[in-house]
Amino acid sequence: MHIEVNNLNKHFGQFHAVKDVSFKIEKGHLIGLLGPSGGGKTSILRMLAGLENPDTGEIRFHGEVVNHVRPQERGIGVVFQNYALFKHMTVFDNIAFGLTIKKTPKAQIRQRVMELVELTGLSGFEKRYPHQLSGGQRQRVAFARALAPEPQLLLLDEPFAAIDAKIRQELRTWLRELIERVGITSIFVTHDQEEAIEVADEIMIINQGRLEQKGTPWEIYKQPKTPFVATFVGESTVVDQAGELKGFAHSRNDASLKALVRPEYVEVGLDHEILLDSASERGRVRHVHFRGSQWMVEVEVGRHRLMTYRSLEKETLSPGQDVKVLIHRIFLFNDDGGRIAENTLKEDPMPIMI
Repeated sequence: MHIEVNNLNKHFGQFHAVKDVSFKIEKGHLIGLLGPSGGGKTSILRMLAGLENPDTGEIRFHGEVVNHVRPQERGIGVVFQNYALFKHMTVFDNIAFGLTIKKTPKAQIRQRVMELVELTGLSGFEKRYPHQLSGGQRQRVAFARALAPEPQLLLLDEPFAAIDAKIRQELRTWLRELIERVGITSIFVTHDQEEAIEVADEIMIINQGRLEQKGTPWEIYKQPKTPFVATFVGESTVVDQAGELKGFAHSRNDASLKALVRPEYVEVGLDHEILLDSASERGRVRHVHFRGSQWMVEVEVGRHRLMTYRSLEKETLSPGQDVKVLIHRIFLFNDDGGRIAENTLKEDPMPIMI
């Protein structure tokens, strides 16, 4: 299903929940609505589903305005974070519910349900009740039930929020593969950056009712278009005076400019490890945190504290140790916007892999 939203607005009393939001979604794409709690993500989802009516603006499916089309007539499947399964129904009957309401012939219901049981990895659980299932299995039943009527659009509201971390990680991969196999246009709400980056084809950053940026996870991370996106996505440190960082003195011309410094843009090491003396400066290690596959190093540079990663293959650094620090690039921003800036003193620019 191709979706187009134009100038969507929604108020709840005096609260302006969604503000002039516009976007397009191509058929078959999996889109993540990412942002802080209360930012308007679920309100947008509920308007797409027909559970809320926009105050102004248009929602179009395949070019047709659906603002006043009833939810059951929009061709949408919805998965909620609390599963919303019927406790008195078996797995089979829960999945079959939508088809039963549509009075689909029993033979077709059985065929469709068994297809979805196989697709969602629930074979052998058809006769069990929700209380006999794990959280991950219950969420799979919820997905199967939403897919049973063969909707054109799948909407997911924080689908993994009630599931343990380990199972949540497994379900992310499973959902990605499921959506690719089914080929259905899907939109899911989440406040989990890692979840959105891992699962979505594109991410829409929603903040205070506005769409801050829409793009692939790579574009969102590498090329943030607003200060909010830059500070919200990924780990970073904000430096009030960007011109105080070596290699970025040109930013002193604008005292309002701040610098957002991501860990992967900072290189910290011993004297023989960093050879670009012209672009590097002295720092002191404050803390070293083990992150499983690498070290997270907190280093003090002048009056600023920055974070960076260090390979486990390199010599381990210790708190209080003097080191060299090379900042390859930063994100400069103020109230008017932002841009990426490279270290101007680097003699041999080196691309940073992230």
